[in-house]
Amino acid sequence: MYGAAGPVTDTVNSMNDPVGEMPAMEDYGVGRPGWHALPWSWANERLGAARNFWLVTCSAAGRPHALPVWGVWDNADHRFAFSCSPNARKVANLAANPHVTFAPEDTVECVSVQGTAHRVDDLDRKETWVERYLAKYRTFSPDLSADFVRSQPFFEVAPDLAFAIIERENEFAARATRWRF
Repeated sequence: MYGAAGPVTDTVNSMNDPVGEMPAMEDYGVGRPGWHALPWSWANERLGAARNFWLVTCSAAGRPHALPVWGVWDNADHRFAFSCSPNARKVANLAANPHVTFAPEDTVECVSVQGTAHRVDDLDRKETWVERYLAKYRTFSPDLSADFVRSQPFFEVAPDLAFAIIERENEFAARATRWRF
């Protein structure tokens, strides 16, 4: 089976998971015999386990802004959520341009996800994210206050594309993968 950029793997973890395909990276050797996509479970594991994520937003003028955030990945919904100060530059950037990229901090087994962010205004939905956030980050910060977390804006990202590379010589060209949502 072939996608827009080449062969598509037939490894699917669930009916809702994106299917891995070969990214257009021929100049880096991707596409040679022996290539096969990473399963979505590989990316899901890294997104779920990451403590810190790089978040990239862009202003209305196109100026990029990248800073680490704490965030929570939910594989059932294929959604990512993070919170920040209401006065953070990323809040103004997202109001002007909702397109984002986020990635766990690991640069050897890399996952980069592109999508669209929106502020979570539904109180029930926000509470779901707050509870997930507290469950994850109280391990690192036992004094993390639920009231503080609830008082911050939450943003939810719906992914469009995800990319993965393994930055090891014997795996880079053979495992680079793109997923479409």
